[in-house]
Amino acid sequence: MLRFMPVGDSMTIGSAGEHTWRHRMWQHLRDTCGGPFALVGPRETLHDPATGEPTSLEYADPDFPRAHLAGWGEGWLHMAPLIADAVRRCRADVLLVSLGLIDLGFYTNAEQTAENVRAFVTAARSANPRVRMVVLPVIPNVRAQDDADFAEQVAQFNVLLAKEIADLDEPGSPLLLASVGESYDLLTDTYDGTHPSASGEHKLAAAFAEAMHQAWGLGDTYTPHA
Repeated sequence: MLRFMPVGDSMTIGSAGEHTWRHRMWQHLRDTCGGPFALVGPRETLHDPATGEPTSLEYADPDFPRAHLAGWGEGWLHMAPLIADAVRRCRADVLLVSLGLIDLGFYTNAEQTAENVRAFVTAARSANPRVRMVVLPVIPNVRAQDDADFAEQVAQFNVLLAKEIADLDEPGSPLLLASVGESYDLLTDTYDGTHPSASGEHKLAAAFAEAMHQAWGLGDTYTPHA
């Protein structure tokens, strides 16, 4: 059985009432994986906007494996110390990672964030030397659109991330860099300039799915469900 662990920030944990891209990915894997799989992780809740805490289980469709390692306001800085234990306890085989916006927005510059990427990968491999990872760069967001200095940091980090992924890639523990593509539109694919709408959820899931299909022959091309 392949065990997939979604790892991310607010765009991955999602808010009460949402499906999340995790649900869209589960639908895709269910239909195309070609073998047994599971979504795993030490957490399963959504962010509750009413309390500001990760305490909600009010998924738009709760009937799917909801496990993950994601948190509102968490980034590479926060996940690097947690990932080894999560991989070990949950026996994760594939990490689907979307991080970086929080780091650059509040904690670390591009170079420091890239160092935390390396620490994350090293820690994950300490728990499972054959773990595979698919990583999204920092995707388009309203702050980068409106803040030139932040946009420069995002662009710089995304270049450094690509270099880290290339440098750290190993045959026994491959790393992939995914991409949401140029069609990702802040007006239609987010509800506030950052967090994904339903169409954005599909595009995030598709980014991971297409990377795995093209590089590893896992699954098939992504077809959105309703």
